[in-house]
Amino acid sequence: MAFTGKATYTAGTALPELAEDVSDLIGIITPAETPLLDALGDPLREATSTHHEWLEDELLPNKDAINDSAWTNPAADTTFDVDNGGRFRNGDQIQVEGSEELMLVTAVSGNTLTVFRGYASTTSENLADNQILNILGNAALEGSDKPNARFTSRVRCGNYTQIFTAAAEVSGSDMAASQLGLADEMDYLKQVRLRELVRDLESTVINGGKPAADPQGSGAVRRTMKGIMQHIATHIFHTGDSGFPSGNDLDEAKINYVLRKIWENSSGNVDLIVVGGFQKRKVNAFCAETRSYGPNDTTFTDMVSLYESDFGVCRIVTTRHLPQDAVLFLDSSRISVLPLAGRSFHFKPLASSGDYECGELIGEYTLEFKNEAAHGVIRDLTTS
Repeated sequence: MAFTGKATYTAGTALPELAEDVSDLIGIITPAETPLLDALGDPLREATSTHHEWLEDELLPNKDAINDSAWTNPAADTTFDVDNGGRFRNGDQIQVEGSEELMLVTAVSGNTLTVFRGYASTTSENLADNQILNILGNAALEGSDKPNARFTSRVRCGNYTQIFTAAAEVSGSDMAASQLGLADEMDYLKQVRLRELVRDLESTVINGGKPAADPQGSGAVRRTMKGIMQHIATHIFHTGDSGFPSGNDLDEAKINYVLRKIWENSSGNVDLIVVGGFQKRKVNAFCAETRSYGPNDTTFTDMVSLYESDFGVCRIVTTRHLPQDAVLFLDSSRISVLPLAGRSFHFKPLASSGDYECGELIGEYTLEFKNEAAHGVIRDLTTS
């Protein structure tokens, strides 16, 4: 080849004598991680209907509240009303929450209790409306007949499946041409569309909702699943709520308050605390003031991946799909993301009517969310 005198920096890819320098790898720059789905893991079974159901039951309650504002002598009155008289039986020992006085129930008539005040040599204290009553237990008479049977009603809970789809289409020329960074354009599109669908599945599992009318769907109504945020009803805490720790920033007081409330009111065992990026930095800062390093330490660690409290050990999961003002508290043993039988994500080739190949990626999933009281959420936290 004749000498031209050109330097490489004066040349460009348009000049025929220089080969293109293109990596054989294609980098996906859009976030596609699904940390919550990864933490929950694959389900142990499949859904077998577009309306997936499960049964829930509860024990007979051992708490109630006084519902009586008319007191002649709050420290001596032996008759008062409660919210649910059916929860009490003759022989129940009861105690107002926070009180040292014991009382013995001697008669129940509707929602009216007759009690023996200052039972077991305790000192009578003033009673008031809306005080919480703890039912300690019942003392049966020796040789007595069986008590009246009491029952709880099992509840059927359910959620609908949602169909996730994406199309892939490649022209005949594109299929035949050599491609940079890949061997088959259709296979590449399948992988990319699948990543998108799994990402959207996590976002829907967290934030999705079912329609108020015709949730079963039809040819004209889309069927959508109800997500975690909409399932939680018992333990929703907003900054500024009465009794909730003050301030709008996430701190240990708020986390421990929610964990304690869930522990008190359900059989749940919270093991996942799900946060967005901003709240994760708040969690990391919990121990910033007490963190210390030795003179030979060369690594600065500023990450909390496990939070251990009196109410269990929680793994911290950071996801981009949770609203930034929210923190979720989840019992992962009660959550499953189930595919409809035979409808986990798959590619379905479709007939071509021209010079192209096409197909559709399809998956149908639902969220099984048992015992919503075993989970909780904080909202309205600061995000900047």
